[in-house]
Amino acid sequence: MTRPADAPHVLWPDDLLDVAALRAAGSLPLPFREFVVKIHSRCNLACTYCYVYEGADQLWREQPRTMPWHTAEQVCRRVAEHATAHRPASVRVILHGGEPLLAGPAFLRAFTRTLRGLLPAATAAEILIQTNGLLLDEALLRLCHEEDVRVAVSLDGPPEIHDRARRDHAGRGSHTRVAAALHRLGTAEHRPVWAGVLCTVDVTADPLATYDHLLSYHPPAIRLILPLGNWTRPPAGRTDDPSHVPYAVWLAAVFDRWYHAPGPSVRIAFFESILDLLLGGVTRTETIGGAPTQLAVVDTDGALTLSDQLKSAYEGADRSGFDVHRHSFDALLDHPGVAARQLTATGLAEQCRSCPVGAVCGGGHYPHRYRAGSGYLNPSVYCPDLMALIRHVAGVLRADLGRLTEARR
Repeated sequence: MTRPADAPHVLWPDDLLDVAALRAAGSLPLPFREFVVKIHSRCNLACTYCYVYEGADQLWREQPRTMPWHTAEQVCRRVAEHATAHRPASVRVILHGGEPLLAGPAFLRAFTRTLRGLLPAATAAEILIQTNGLLLDEALLRLCHEEDVRVAVSLDGPPEIHDRARRDHAGRGSHTRVAAALHRLGTAEHRPVWAGVLCTVDVTADPLATYDHLLSYHPPAIRLILPLGNWTRPPAGRTDDPSHVPYAVWLAAVFDRWYHAPGPSVRIAFFESILDLLLGGVTRTETIGGAPTQLAVVDTDGALTLSDQLKSAYEGADRSGFDVHRHSFDALLDHPGVAARQLTATGLAEQCRSCPVGAVCGGGHYPHRYRAGSGYLNPSVYCPDLMALIRHVAGVLRADLGRLTEARR
C-alpha cells in the first residue's frame, strides 16, 4: 500500500491489526462472494464528484485503458479457483470502470462466457454491468439478454440536478442520453435485464422532486448513495456541527414518501436494511449495518485492491500489493484491510460500539470513517446524519407498530 505523504507512524488497520493472531484465535475469513472487475479505466463522462478521477488518488493514469485479455482470463480463473475452494451457490461479478461499456461488446461477451465456462457447475454467476448509460443501445441490450447480464444505470435526478455534476468532457449534460437508455430498459422487452438505478445524493436538490423523477422511469430498484467523503475531506454540506444533519433531512423526506406509498414500493436496500435491522434482522448492503465485507476489486492491470472507494482517502489507499497473476483471492483475505472489514462490531471505534444506534448503523460505510493520522478506526463522517435518520425511521416504525397493535385490540 502506498502511504500518504502525511501518514502517521501507525494506521488502522494496516499497522495495528494482527491478522495472524486473529486467525490463531479462531477468527476465520469469509470467502469473497462479490467481485468488482474494472474492465476499462477511462470514462466518457467527467462527473465532478467522481472518486476515481477527481479524488485524492490519481493512479488511474497508470492503468491500461482496457483490461488486457490475458489479464481478464486470469481474473476468471481466479474467481473460479476461489469458487471451487469455497463452493458458494453463486457469485456476483460487477463489470465496472471507468465506463465498462467502453471495453466493447466483443470483450463483454468473451468475458461472461469465459467466466461461466470456468466456474464449477455448482456455482452460478450473476453478472452485472454498472454503467452511466451513454452507450447502452439496442445492440448492447441484446447482448445482455443473450449472455444473461443485468444492467444498473446512474441517474442523479431531474436534468438540472443530474447535469450539474454528470457532464461529458465537452461540458455537455448527459441527462437526455441517460433518460433514453432508461426508457429502453423500461420496455417490456428489456425490463428483465434492468437491475435498477444508482443515485448519488445531492443535498442541495429537492429530495422529493429527485425521488419522483427517479420513480418516473419505474425502476425495479433504487440505490441511494452518500457522496464519498471522510473526516479529512468532508462531503459537501457536512460540517462540525452535530446538530446540522442535511443528509438525514434529505433521506428522511424520501423515506417517508417511500414508506407510506400505497401498493408495492420500489426496492431501496438502504431503507430496507434500516427497517430490517431495527426489527432484529440483517442488512442488505455494506453501507449500513456493519455487515462483514465479502467484496474484492480488480483493476484493469490485474491488481487486487481492497475497495476502489478507498481512493477517496489518499493515493494508494486501496492498494494491497497483490495481483491476479501472482496471488489468489484467498491470499487477499488475510490482508489487514480485508480482515478489518470482516470484524463487524469488534472492528469499530469505541464510540460506535457504545452508541445507542450502533447495532443498526454498524459504523456506517467503511470509506467514510477515514481520518488522516489514525486511519479507519473512527465513526462515519456522516455519524450525526445516520443517527438522526435511524431515529426518524425508528419513530415511524414505532408509530406504525403501535397503530397495528391498537387495531388488534
